[in-house]
Amino acid sequence: MLRTHTCGEARASLAGTEVTLAGWVHTRRDQGGLTFIDLRDRYGITQVVAHANQNPAAHAALGKVRNEWVLRVRGTVRQRPEGTKNPKLPTGDVEIAATEIEVLNESKTPPFYVNEETEVDENLRWKYRYVDLRRERSREIIRLRHEVTNFIRNFFVERGFWEIETTMMIRSDPTGARDFIVPSRYYPGKFWALPQSPQQLKQILMVGGIDKYVQIARCFRDEDPRADRIYELTQLDVEMSFAEPDDVMSVIEACYTAVFEKFAKKPLRTKPFPRMTYDDAMRRYGTDRPDTRFAMEIVDLTEILRATGFGVFRDAIAEGGAVRAIVARGKADASRKDVEAWTDVAKTRGAKGLVSFGFAGSEVRSPVAKFFSADELSRLQQASGAQVGDLVLAVAGEYRVASRSIGEVRRQLGEQLGLIDASAHHMMWIHRFPMFERTPEGTWTFSHNPFAGPLTTEDAKLLDTDPGKAVSSQYDLVVDGNELGGGSIRIHNRAMQERAFEVLGISKEEGAVRFGALLDALEYGAPPEGGIATGMDRTVMILAGLSNARETIAFPKTQTGYDPLLDAPAAADPKLLEELGLRVIRRPNDPT
Repeated sequence: MLRTHTCGEARASLAGTEVTLAGWVHTRRDQGGLTFIDLRDRYGITQVVAHANQNPAAHAALGKVRNEWVLRVRGTVRQRPEGTKNPKLPTGDVEIAATEIEVLNESKTPPFYVNEETEVDENLRWKYRYVDLRRERSREIIRLRHEVTNFIRNFFVERGFWEIETTMMIRSDPTGARDFIVPSRYYPGKFWALPQSPQQLKQILMVGGIDKYVQIARCFRDEDPRADRIYELTQLDVEMSFAEPDDVMSVIEACYTAVFEKFAKKPLRTKPFPRMTYDDAMRRYGTDRPDTRFAMEIVDLTEILRATGFGVFRDAIAEGGAVRAIVARGKADASRKDVEAWTDVAKTRGAKGLVSFGFAGSEVRSPVAKFFSADELSRLQQASGAQVGDLVLAVAGEYRVASRSIGEVRRQLGEQLGLIDASAHHMMWIHRFPMFERTPEGTWTFSHNPFAGPLTTEDAKLLDTDPGKAVSSQYDLVVDGNELGGGSIRIHNRAMQERAFEVLGISKEEGAVRFGALLDALEYGAPPEGGIATGMDRTVMILAGLSNARETIAFPKTQTGYDPLLDAPAAADPKLLEELGLRVIRRPNDPT
């Protein structure tokens, strides 16, 4: 090795010992006859000093170096003089009296400061990620990710799970987001897909008798990137044979309790994790990933407004819909601009509009107040629990649309109004999801994935009579309003799986093509089994208190999916395209 010690190891106990360090110049200070540098590696920082009279060669060498140069330093550990010790550094009691300086490499001036935590444009950080990773904050995030991943891996291995890597080249079947596809040179005109999840493969492992599987799995989804969702993601993937929902939830709860207790910056609010049904979550919060760190639960105004003179509400209720509302305490004087902004939020979840009622003393401030009688407004205030000075925001429409719309407004108001209790993490389970949900076009789609099984035999029978009422075995893990992951007990019978596919509009013939390997496996003694997948990027993001999951990734892409470091995606070599039997067709609106 080029070094005997790291830059984080020097202590008073080594005083008088000759050491060799290697690292980057963090700072340099020239005081005439004395030159100081702080030498840095990922383990820490050690002060190095060279005296012009005592060691002129080392002094002269340090006089030439600049920040981020890579040095090899030989010298003797000695106590710092009184009054010069640095209590902020673990190595702050000592310094290295340099006898030999070797420049291993010079550095251009970095594009941003390494020794200061300043705001830097994200694109610039990702382009020069190798510089960004030298900064303490970025390095500590990556260290946290490593430690969390290693902790989780050991947790499951110690409990008898086998870590198995599934293939990264599979058949394309975008059951969720779009697939990333890879052309095959040996099979012209045919394509592999990068896996969105190892879902089918881990189920097949259970058929193979591997009854406890775990993988820190890489997954790829061609969907629009968001702060907590990106093209490439890593998930904790777990599957267990002969398991019931409680079995899977118990082992994951034990894992995440241990993870948060060891790595989180704040405690868990409640242990064991509370459980809430999907119906209760939608009724109270308008979402299946409720943020319970603040109150503001949804109230239902449907019954008291069933005969209202306000046509928007009356007609929605007459069509089988509902009026769902929240109360913003002390916001009766909210501006029209504020209400319009919240209306836009509600519309992102399908609402046609948002109605506000500000209760200011004896006056009700609302653009639609004239359509309501004094008695109706009084009953609305009473039913909602609004006090003088409060603002009621209401959405009318199909129950789930109205619930999700006002639920999204609630979520954003919680942040805007500073209502969130940030002193603890709120972890919980949401379970008893519907197996199927209606699409805007009136067809059925799966609530979780098409492999989630019915919760009971009665729910299984509903697939033939009333699929919309069938409850699934799905369970989701939620923390602070974020879905960490979800799973279910899988369908392990071919006939049942094919029936579920038929509800989704997938014929037996189509299912045999798209899911043939899994369906065939289900005919060879497939055991009852279930599992879960949780997002590692999002887990580390929450543990570190970040708002952006990209920071937890060693080499992230931008919000638009561009890689500034590698300048990718990029055009392919025409010869390679020819070998693959491909050609690029430019569309009028394609970016260059």
